[in-house]
Formats: sequence, C-alpha cells, structure tokens
Amino acid sequence: MTNFQKRILTSLVILPLSIFFIIKGGYFLSFFLLLIYFAGLHEIFNVFKRIKTKLFLLLALTLSISSIYYLANESARSLFLLYFVIAISISSDIGGYVFGKIFKWKKLSKISPKKTISGVFGSYFCSFICVVVYNEWSFSTYGFFVSDLTLIPEVLLTIIFSTVAQAGDLFISYFKRLDKIKDTGKILPGHGGIFDRIDGLMFVAVLASIFYSIY
Repeated sequence: MTNFQKRILTSLVILPLSIFFIIKGGYFLSFFLLLIYFAGLHEIFNVFKRIKTKLFLLLALTLSISSIYYLANESARSLFLLYFVIAISISSDIGGYVFGKIFKWKKLSKISPKKTISGVFGSYFCSFICVVVYNEWSFSTYGFFVSDLTLIPEVLLTIIFSTVAQAGDLFISYFKRLDKIKDTGKILPGHGGIFDRIDGLMFVAVLASIFYSIY
C-alpha cells in the first residue's frame, strides 16, 4: 500500500471520528481533546530536541486545544465557525497535496521540499470551493453565512484562514527540519504524528477564536 493510500484511509477514519466527538460535545469532546493534547505532549518532549522549539509547540498546542474547546462550547454559531475552520484546514491540506502531486511546479521553500507554488494555488482553490459549499449548507440549514460569524467577508476570511493553515504547516516543517525530523510520529499511517496532522489547524483555531471573541 502506498503512502497516499494510507493517507486516504487514515483520513476516512479520523475525520468522521473527529466530527462525532465535536458534535457530541461535553465529556466526549473533553476526552478527545485531552487525548490529542497528551499525544502532542508526548511528541513535544520525546521527538523534538531544542528547548525553544518545545516551549513554542507547548504554547501553540495548549492555545489551540483551548481555542477548539472554546469554539465548540461558547454558542451554536461558534460551533459552526469551528466546523468551518476544520473544513478550511482540511481543504487547504488536500488542495496543496493534490495540486502539488499533479502540477509539479517550483518549490515553495527549502524549509519543506515537498511544498510547491502549485500546491499553494491548490490550497486556495479548494478552500474557496469549501466556503461556497459551506455557505450553501449553513444558510439553507440555519439561515446564516460564514461572514455572519465574524463580520469578515467570506473571501477575505477564506484567504486568511487558508494562508494561516499553510503557514502553520511550514512552521512545524521548519522546527522538524531544525531537529532533522521527517515525521513527529507514526500514530497516524500516511500522515505521521499528531503534529503532522494538526499543524495547520492549530494556528487557524487560535485565530478563529480571537476573531469570534472580538466580533
């Protein structure tokens, strides 16, 4: 089985599970987030070597888990903003991966050799498709658009979230490169460790919680 096939199969398992725990909320969500948190702590203190890297990742992980919990429990609208954040993070990741594989263009950065400029366009492309679909669903079901959640226009919000997701991916890749690490773990076949999977989502979740609190 190829790495791509493993990646797809793993996604088909963890995505529904993640949605289940978020929808259930309460103790289910708390248990799920604590599981991710302690798995992340294990990687921070057992995989990474630099003290500054460990402290930064510890702060980022703690803030992101707290932000996800806050968005999931604050109100119905914050919960749907969390759904959107997850959808954008996944869309950016899929778009970057698929477009990077198909349209092998210039490398984006030496930090992560697999990241390409075509992957960046793919991330934005899939994110815009995501916001259109999400808006159709949220309006037909609940009567509001994504922009109603933060008072920020959908196009701008999508660009911001997708950019932050991609930047988060590069941040974690930079830290892994400093410590000469390929993957932060093997817990998720095809993806690697927890940080290999939530690298973009962490930073977007924190930003989304700030936007929601302000607006």
